Amino acid sequence: MNLQDTLTTVEQKLDISKKIKIYLCGVTVYDESHIGHARTIIVFDVLRKYLESKEVEVEFIQNFTDVDDKIINRATKENVTAKEISSKYIENYFRDFEELNVKRATNYPKATEHIEDIIEFIKKLIDKEVAYISNNGVYFAVSKFSEYGKLSKKKIDELQSGSRIQIDETKKDPADFAVWKFSDINPVWDSPWGKGRPGWHIECSVMSLKYLGENFDIHGGGRDLIFPHHENEIAQSEACTNLPFAKIWMHVGMVTISGEKMSKSLGNTKSIKHVLENWGANIIRLFCLSGHYSKVIDYSEEMLKENLIKWRQVETCYYELIHAESEKHEKNTQNIEKIGIEFDEALESDFNTHLGLSAFFQLVKETNRLAAEEKLSKESAQIIKKEFERMTNILGLAIPEMTQDEKQAIDDLIQNREKLRKEKQFEEADKIRGQLNEMNVELIDHKERTIWMKKEKIQSEK
Repeated sequence: MNLQDTLTTVEQKLDISKKIKIYLCGVTVYDESHIGHARTIIVFDVLRKYLESKEVEVEFIQNFTDVDDKIINRATKENVTAKEISSKYIENYFRDFEELNVKRATNYPKATEHIEDIIEFIKKLIDKEVAYISNNGVYFAVSKFSEYGKLSKKKIDELQSGSRIQIDETKKDPADFAVWKFSDINPVWDSPWGKGRPGWHIECSVMSLKYLGENFDIHGGGRDLIFPHHENEIAQSEACTNLPFAKIWMHVGMVTISGEKMSKSLGNTKSIKHVLENWGANIIRLFCLSGHYSKVIDYSEEMLKENLIKWRQVETCYYELIHAESEKHEKNTQNIEKIGIEFDEALESDFNTHLGLSAFFQLVKETNRLAAEEKLSKESAQIIKKEFERMTNILGLAIPEMTQDEKQAIDDLIQNREKLRKEKQFEEADKIRGQLNEMNVELIDHKERTIWMKKEKIQSEK
């Protein structure tokens, strides 16, 4: 597998002959997670599921930033503790991403649980004279790291105070960043330099190195984290260890709305909870995987509607496969085998989920064509279903499960409808079709029989 490395700007080969170690920058837990967070996490979820489908062991670490000025400000506003705010939104995070069919990380380290590790790391930076103590805290001196800017392609002498760089007159250089901030406002911890709390960037360096060791395989996050967050992680980590921090830097493009960045300040964020309630997990996953992971995708109702149409085709495919019972036709799966290869090749070439989905929908289209032409044999369906399930498992798509009682009730209604039709009681038969529609069950009429499919209920579908 090859992946585009943001640092070197070329595709790097991922060595899958051993365990793959991945660190993904998680969310700052002061509010509901939004669709931009969902895209990044879904991309890495599919990467992990693909690797595991190839029997590659994956250690996947994703942090929670649970100490931050935004959390403290939210706690003050709501007259609760910072711990109560972070705990609430961590709980909501798991609620949302479990519903999105995202596999849990191997570990979810929290910044507040690693304060001692962070202090020890800062001590090393001070001992190496790459960090210094000021009136406001402890700062990393970017001038002491000669390769600063290598990830973002920014030069120190061109960096100006302002955008994404905190202005502080006690810093030696405007680009220097805090690794420890002095404060008396809770939550604070004792340190050799004074009471305070860690800076944002130091948390990820410490936790990634603690759980994955030096020079792990993939460090991921949204493209908006390249500078300053990931640039600063590299500087402090490599200054401390004298080793390359991560082998591959993989960044996911933002989700925009009408071409604008999704942000709380603009009031245009779409919470995962809101989109789930209206569209469901499968539509969200299809949307998030629809473009190349590194490119921006624009959120719109039209895009979601397009993916809903595609999802209905997927459902049809699944039910055609499970209902196939003809023994008349020979095995007809040559195209399916070819499609399976194309799917894998797409994901192994810089994880191109756009092309991977194209291959998946080829399988769906080919299956539905065979079924429509009455050429889908039971033997072919069993082979295709295996490939269908392999792809949907990797993509994290899930046909809603049904109980045996539900299936039996549907079968009984359909048998009764067929009996009425044979007796030419068409009005009564149509009433049963209406009953089935209310259950989100659609009938597909074939020449010799009628099969049914249970459609996922989508709130926004009209």
